[in-house]
Amino acid sequence: MDRFRLIFQYFQSNSESVMNGICGLLALASVKMYTCFEFSCPCLLQYNMAYGLGIMFVPPVALFLCGLILNRQSLVMLEEWRRPRGRRKKDVAVIRYMCSSIIQRAMVAPVAWIIVTLLDGKCLICAFSGSVDPDKFVGFANTSPVQVQQLLAKVPCKDDELMRNNTSRKAVSRYLRCWSQALGWSILLIIIVAAFLARWLRPCFNQATLLQARHWSNYIDIEQKIFEETCCEHSRLFAHKCILHFFESMRREIKLHSFSLPREGEKDEGEEDLLRGITDQDQVNKLLKMWYYEKPPLDISQATRR
Repeated sequence: MDRFRLIFQYFQSNSESVMNGICGLLALASVKMYTCFEFSCPCLLQYNMAYGLGIMFVPPVALFLCGLILNRQSLVMLEEWRRPRGRRKKDVAVIRYMCSSIIQRAMVAPVAWIIVTLLDGKCLICAFSGSVDPDKFVGFANTSPVQVQQLLAKVPCKDDELMRNNTSRKAVSRYLRCWSQALGWSILLIIIVAAFLARWLRPCFNQATLLQARHWSNYIDIEQKIFEETCCEHSRLFAHKCILHFFESMRREIKLHSFSLPREGEKDEGEEDLLRGITDQDQVNKLLKMWYYEKPPLDISQATRR
């Protein structure tokens, strides 16, 4: 379990390469899930659109949420946005930079799913087969409107008895698939052009502001991680002291079981330094409350002078 916990903590780190790798894995997983998924349209007029659009847009929402969950910065950004101002001001540019970075990475897998579904065409055929104009196809000329709607709803089901000998089924299917693929390629082209323009036009804007936002967003994440690590170290030492105090009357029995207790004065000074004089539950609670409500300003000049 410790190994899996360390791996999970590693993937939650702030490394951009790791987060980009996670986004790529989510995108590949979304494509693999769709290829393994057996699409089966209900071929019923009242359910086709709900099923087709649901398959197209519900999994991307789940993938988007997974991208937010796996990105450590999403929680850090929310904490920075919601925290009280205290003695440290909140930089809106940094929060905006973190939010845009999180959303961009989380959108990779959902966009990949939507593009794959559009290029495949099955979802769009299932969703909009009943919305096609029957006058454009010869096979529906001598059919009542009710029968036309029933036939159009069964276009995705090529094995249905009503559609096996219908000459217009393939025509309607090809027509919708062409629209679906055209829409998919258009979205892909728009994304590529937008990424190209964003990358090549970025140097035209103020790079100093971008560097500042990127630096302080990384700082906020690193500061939070170091604070959590320091709290864990303090908790471990605090628990160690409490347990030693509790078993003080059983030193002889503990020594018999090869549990080495420190001698009088041994390592006490080092542990006391790490405890920083915070040796009471109320002190710890007060410290954590001060960290949340009165986060210290980003100025170490006074500590340097000392």
